[in-house]
Amino acid sequence: MAKPFFRLQKFLRRTQFLLFFLTAAYLMAGSLLLLQRSRLVIQQGTHGTSNIQVSPVSDMVIGVGILDTRTMQNPRLSSKLLVDMDVLHDPTSDQRYGPRWLISRNSELRQLRRRWFHRFINEQEPMQATGSKVTQHTGENKGTYVGCFSDDSREKTLKGAVFYDLRKMTVSHCQEACAERAYTYAGLEYGAECYCGNKLPIMIAKQEECNNECKGEKGSICGGVNRLSVYRVEELRAGAKRRRNVIYRGCFKAPENLTVTFPASLIQLNLTVEMCSEFCSKKEFPLAIIGRPECYCGYPTMHFTLHDSVDRLFCSRLQNVSSMAEVPREENYYHVYQTPVQDTRCTDRIFLTTKSKVFVALSSFPGAGNTWARHLIEHATGYYTGSYYFDGTLYNKGFKGEKDHWRSRRTICVKTHESGKREIEMFDSAILLIRNPYKSLMAEFNRKCAGHLGYATDRNWKSKEWPDFVNSYASWWASHVLDWLKYGKHLFVIHYEDLKQNLIPKLKEMVEFLNMTVTEDRLLCVENNRDGNFKRSGARQKDFEPFTQEMKDLINSYILTVDEALKRRNLTGLPREYVPR
Repeated sequence: MAKPFFRLQKFLRRTQFLLFFLTAAYLMAGSLLLLQRSRLVIQQGTHGTSNIQVSPVSDMVIGVGILDTRTMQNPRLSSKLLVDMDVLHDPTSDQRYGPRWLISRNSELRQLRRRWFHRFINEQEPMQATGSKVTQHTGENKGTYVGCFSDDSREKTLKGAVFYDLRKMTVSHCQEACAERAYTYAGLEYGAECYCGNKLPIMIAKQEECNNECKGEKGSICGGVNRLSVYRVEELRAGAKRRRNVIYRGCFKAPENLTVTFPASLIQLNLTVEMCSEFCSKKEFPLAIIGRPECYCGYPTMHFTLHDSVDRLFCSRLQNVSSMAEVPREENYYHVYQTPVQDTRCTDRIFLTTKSKVFVALSSFPGAGNTWARHLIEHATGYYTGSYYFDGTLYNKGFKGEKDHWRSRRTICVKTHESGKREIEMFDSAILLIRNPYKSLMAEFNRKCAGHLGYATDRNWKSKEWPDFVNSYASWWASHVLDWLKYGKHLFVIHYEDLKQNLIPKLKEMVEFLNMTVTEDRLLCVENNRDGNFKRSGARQKDFEPFTQEMKDLINSYILTVDEALKRRNLTGLPREYVPR
């Protein structure tokens, strides 16, 4: 009896020792692996282009794989992402909203969100705490350093133009941007923000309070927390173009009281357009009103809306007459020019001070004008809009809500291109922006090939990419609208073409849907700044019809399906210009 018991005891001791040994080996292996990974991260931070930084939107991708950005940037490969999609297979939805072959394209939008986040994480420069040691103002900057100033976030002095750059902001970059737009001063803040204007801030701050290093230039100061490093902008380098384009707005009848309507004036013999425009630009007025020898500066207001222009001969006749008796004084007409400076009455924007109780989406198909609509809404309401994605290009152009988490409820509405029941029902209400699919497809193809501001080349249009793109994206245009009509809780449908033709009335309707009020003068300011920073520039490369008859037949069938769905919901159908084509 004792012998078997002894053997069992011996076996248990060996087993205990074996378990102890295996546990120790497991812990050692885990430690070695952790050290190896740490070493790899340090090496990447040392030898790579940038370090990884903790992002305030990092919880957006917990549990989500990251897609290689090179894959998404390749148009041929990105079109293949549309293969495995969810088909609208609900029998009731098929009968009511359209045929089975309308496909949801949410997958590619998710990949787009991942791509922007991946770029943000891997390209962003590390946040470095900069103390009083960093006080250098490099000699390469062509402007004259003025000093460190306090920045009032509610009422900024330098608000003529605003730019952000989380990775590459430098003093020279900010100065050039302000000089190109005819501003005198350039102010840098938070190491990555650039502000332009023609008036210096009032409150001077201590020099050591401007202690944030520029994101794109080590050793240079780019302001601090609510502190501006201000430079006086001097002449641009040779070859750089100054954006001093003065745009002729037309001939208009002068208001009854010129001095009340127009705050600044100048009387000078041999007055030229350049002289008047320069005078008004220095005073930060967007309009120069000329009736030689008189020059007035001002804004569009209810007394001078710029909506009723007259024939240019009225202004020429007034200036050429030898006697003012031919034209009664109260019937004076003036030439009106747009100066290079921005109308700043509607450029101040903030995040909501309290979380929004209603979660509102600004939904559209890609290429339907979502960015433009955000620009209009932000300037009309004074609040930032958010985004379901992170687009660094949009953030750098002033859409500060791009960096905010889309579910923070600190923005007036949230941009999305998503469709599908789950994605739509997350929102309490939505503005659904619809654009002609022919225009939307071309706009999105231009963006994919040449970015937000460029145009696709003839080679792009004639390649196999274009027909593949149309075949994949045309059905998405239809399914996007149909999904939102089916699952949207509280919809306000607006057509891009109506917004463009009747800006102020339609914008007022959008603002009312958002439960906001806005003054008429602010709406006129938005109208004066209607284009924003994302109007495509340059010559269009396409001199041919990109759509084949087969493509037209396909797109027209989708248009008819969407038009019928809108009318079933007692909504206004699609504009007539959509079809025929």
